[in-house]
Amino acid sequence: MDPIVSEWLGLVVRWVHVISGIAWVGASFYFNWLLNHLRAPATTDHHALGELWAIHAGGFFHVQKRTIAPGALPAPLHWFKWEAYWTWISGFVLLVLVYYLGAEVYLIDRQVADIGVGIAVTIGIGTLALGWLVYDLLWRSPLAERPRLAGAVSFALVVALAWGLDQVFSGRGAYMHVGALLGTLMAGNVFRIIMPAQRELVAATREGREQDRRLAAFAEQRSLHNNYMTLPVLFVMISNHYPSTYSHELNWVVLAVLFAAGTAVRHYFNVRHRRGNWRSAWLLGAPAVAVAALAYVTAPAPRGAGSEPVAFEAVQSIIEARCVSCHSAHPTSELVLSPPKGVTFDTPEQIRAQAVQIQAQAIASTAMPPGNLTGMADAERQLLARWIAQGAPLE
Repeated sequence: MDPIVSEWLGLVVRWVHVISGIAWVGASFYFNWLLNHLRAPATTDHHALGELWAIHAGGFFHVQKRTIAPGALPAPLHWFKWEAYWTWISGFVLLVLVYYLGAEVYLIDRQVADIGVGIAVTIGIGTLALGWLVYDLLWRSPLAERPRLAGAVSFALVVALAWGLDQVFSGRGAYMHVGALLGTLMAGNVFRIIMPAQRELVAATREGREQDRRLAAFAEQRSLHNNYMTLPVLFVMISNHYPSTYSHELNWVVLAVLFAAGTAVRHYFNVRHRRGNWRSAWLLGAPAVAVAALAYVTAPAPRGAGSEPVAFEAVQSIIEARCVSCHSAHPTSELVLSPPKGVTFDTPEQIRAQAVQIQAQAIASTAMPPGNLTGMADAERQLLARWIAQGAPLE
């Protein structure tokens, strides 16, 4: 694909993805907050199940959850579905644009598994399809009657998947496919479970039939699943900016800990109104401690400066051979139109100014060069580390 077309198409699709995602997540958070804060209605109306008063944007709002008598369908009735559909559609298009069309750079790591693009893409798409089938069957099985156990099994399967994908994909590609699967489960819940249940509820009300409350309860359960998956998915969306997570040799463990932390934080916001902020505070404290411990345990061992000074000419030759094809004011790589993140290594001063980023991207992790397309050797990374440890001199 032409680089100009690819860049602008990526921009537009990513923009749509973020806008749709904000709308979807916002609606999910609001309705779960609303359900958790409903109070017994101050009315004799037996159709009213709960109510809430709120103030926002200079006005008072009175919200009720209620049953509707058969044949008394209100109009207009607002539905919430397109936010979910467009988030998934735009996300899948991004997956194709970045990770499938750019599989050699972002999805495949030859040091992990020497597989072809076709096989990698098949594994990726198969993960999404098979993942939905396993999840849906699990939560339709008798195990679903014990939601805590079913939830634990679901989490274990996600962790196992993260480990499995880490055996065939780059760390970044593995992370993104775990996130894409969770996004697929969330959108699938809306499309296959929640919307059909609501259409049947509306049809029964319109036709004067008795409403099937079991369908409503099933839909509410899947909506709650979506609520708990939100923060883990949001982490994956930003994870490619933090290579210390996906490029670690135990990146699947890192993912599991961060997913558990995000789920705990979400649970805090779901239950704090019932238990009180202080009784639920451990749901924030435990994730904070876990993440701090994770950062400490996964931190790379410091590399010494060494006794022999590193000549800057040696550093510059590595940068020119491995990095400048992209990170230049005038890139020669066909993969980019402009230097990624505006980082350039055309002058000694520019190289030294980016020493911290070089440390993070090419030494503490192997995120750069992406897919190691230019073949940076471990010895070269070690030399760069020694140069930075010596204060990044230009002599």
